[in-house]
Amino acid sequence: MSLPYQEPLPVREPAERQIPEPPRRGEPGGPPCGICTGKTTPALWSDENWTLHAPVGGSLPGAVWIASREHVDSFVDLPDQLAADFGRVVARAERAILSLGDVGRVHLYRWGDGGAHFHVWLLPRPLGMVEANGMMLPLWEDVLRMSPTKSLRRPQAESRPRCERGGVPPPVLTFLRVTSPGRAVKR
Repeated sequence: MSLPYQEPLPVREPAERQIPEPPRRGEPGGPPCGICTGKTTPALWSDENWTLHAPVGGSLPGAVWIASREHVDSFVDLPDQLAADFGRVVARAERAILSLGDVGRVHLYRWGDGGAHFHVWLLPRPLGMVEANGMMLPLWEDVLRMSPTKSLRRPQAESRPRCERGGVPPPVLTFLRVTSPGRAVKR
């Protein structure tokens, strides 16, 4: 694993701490929650507990984020039923991303510094890109060539005709379109 920058990188001193911290989206005193107000990318899939979204842009086709429908902040705030259901949904998303091929691993990240609504990111590390192992993948994602938003959704769109012709849907299509109890989201 390595940084996507040339050496030497000088170490800098951290800034003064901001206490109290500035309010995030969805917190009192902050801007409205983008997830609750629908000001995010449209859901690719949803069920009664979760929504799954493609990013606005990015350099890793197959990257998605999952949000709870209920406005909670973190893992510690999830009701027991949602916490138990989280593993099922993440496992299905990971299988769908791996089915796209050319993926070495799927990384799961939760930062929570931008908004106070529970959401996690699943980022596919390209197969063979070992310099992006571990915590390096988000740094590499920032410097790799950006893909248009439509190409980030292309794998799902290319899978749709196979299903409509009666073929066996691949796991990504099963996850995003024809699951039960989830529902497909019409675009």
